[in-house]
Amino acid sequence: MSLLNQKTLKETVKFQGIGLHSGKIVNVSLKKSQPDSGIVFKRIDIKDNNLVYPNFANVSNTSLNTTISNSHGVRVSTIEHLMGALFGLGIDNAIIELDNEEVPILDGSAKVFIEKILMVGFEVSSRPIKIIKINKMVEFKDGERFISIEPSKLSLDIEFELKYKNSLIGNQKNKINVYEDDLKDVYDSRTFCLYEDIEAIKKKGLAKGGSLENAIVVKNDEILNKEGLRNSKEFVNHKILDCIGDLYTSGYRMIASITCSQGGHYMTNQILRKIFENKDNFSIIEIQERNLPHSLINRSLLRSIA
Repeated sequence: MSLLNQKTLKETVKFQGIGLHSGKIVNVSLKKSQPDSGIVFKRIDIKDNNLVYPNFANVSNTSLNTTISNSHGVRVSTIEHLMGALFGLGIDNAIIELDNEEVPILDGSAKVFIEKILMVGFEVSSRPIKIIKINKMVEFKDGERFISIEPSKLSLDIEFELKYKNSLIGNQKNKINVYEDDLKDVYDSRTFCLYEDIEAIKKKGLAKGGSLENAIVVKNDEILNKEGLRNSKEFVNHKILDCIGDLYTSGYRMIASITCSQGGHYMTNQILRKIFENKDNFSIIEIQERNLPHSLINRSLLRSIA
C-alpha cells in the first residue's frame, strides 16, 4: 500500500488543556476516520447538530484566532495550530472530539500536537490523496497588508513578512517550502503579543487563559518569558504556522506559491474565498504514485513512517 495514499491516525490521541481565549479547560480526542471523510470537529458537550467542518466558508471569526461555526451556531475556536499540525503530518481524515468550544492552546505552538500524533503513528488507506493545484494568480489587499497566491510546479512555498514598530520584533521575513524543508522551527514557534496590548485584548473578552506558559510576551525590548525564544525567527515562524493551519480550511493540501506581508487569519481566509469564487483558479487532483512529485510529503516524515 502506497505511503502516498490518504492517512488517518492509527490510534486515538488525547489532549487536555486550557483555551487561550475562553480560559476553559477542554479535553480533546483525535480519532481515526474513513478515507475521503476529511477533518471533522465534534462537540461532544452538545447533543444535537454538533459537527463543525473546518472549511473556509464556515470561518465565523478571525480576531486573534480562527473560529468555525455550523448553521446551528455551534462553534469551535482556535483551530489553527491543530490544523497546521494535521497539514504538516499529512493527516487527511480525522474526527476531533472536544468537550468545550475551544481547542486547547497547550504551549502556544503545534509542538505537542505533532509529538503526540507521531507517537501513535498513521494508518494508510487504499485511496489516493487529493490536492489543490492553483492555476491562476489571486491576491487580496487590505491597506498595506496583502496576500497573493500563484501557481507552482510542485511545491507549496510560503514567504511571509512581519512588520512591528516594536524594536525587538521589528521586521522579520522567512520563506519555506512546506513539503521539503525541516519545519521544526515553524511547528515549535509560539503565539505572541505585546505587553501593552494585553489589557485591550482582555477587555474584548479574549486571552482569559493566556499566560507565559502558552504565549511569548514582549515588553519594550524585553521578552518576559524566562526561557526566551525557541528560534531566531519565532515571531514570523508562528505566523507561518497560523497560515498553514488556515490554508487547511481549503480541505486539502496545496500546490502553490504564497507571498504575504503583515497577514493573519483574516487575510488567509479572504484569499481562500477569492480562490474558490472562480473554478478556473484551481484544480483538485488525485495524486497517483506514478506521477507524484517526491516533494508532496516531508522526506523526514516519509522515513519515520516507513
